[in-house]
Amino acid sequence: MKDAVIYIHGKGGSAQESGHYRPLFPDADVTGFDYKAQSPWEAAEEFPPLFDAAVREHSSVTVIANSIGAFFAMTALADKPIDRAFFISPVVDMGKLITDMMKWAGATEDELRLQREIITPFGETLSWEYLCYVREHPIYWQIPTHILYGEKDELTASDTIAAFSERTGATLTVMKNGEHWFHTEEQMKFLDNWLTGLSGKYQR
Repeated sequence: MKDAVIYIHGKGGSAQESGHYRPLFPDADVTGFDYKAQSPWEAAEEFPPLFDAAVREHSSVTVIANSIGAFFAMTALADKPIDRAFFISPVVDMGKLITDMMKWAGATEDELRLQREIITPFGETLSWEYLCYVREHPIYWQIPTHILYGEKDELTASDTIAAFSERTGATLTVMKNGEHWFHTEEQMKFLDNWLTGLSGKYQR
């Protein structure tokens, strides 16, 4: 049986991005989650059946997840039989990210609690329900994981990603001058080399 590789895109992405990874895993079936979830509780409902359908009759499962896609994966798939995961610019502490965005928007926690939702000047909608949910459902992730992080990631601080890596036992690779969104030719080359270098260790 062939191996399965599942790609989970970030905000604004699509399942079609999985096509980038097919040449990197020529002996595996590479598919992308075409998901609609916008919250962790929606992902918890939507992701498990998508996962079960994607991995049916495969010998092993690798997950590649980007940004909030990694957060949703950790929320929804922590108890699934995943052999390894590759996270690209993962959101690993959503509670902190929300409170950081509150500071950027000049909003207080009391204001968010009273208003329930606050639309920020930078286009994000802050939600009291979302913040409460992530605080009440901490991430518990034990799957062998490799993380790629851009030195200039504006969403996740370096100490946050380092603490998560240490707590979960994940390896952490930092690209000098890399951004949260890996998209330039140089960044994508770095990503591909990182991924193929690590995945080669597991080839049978």
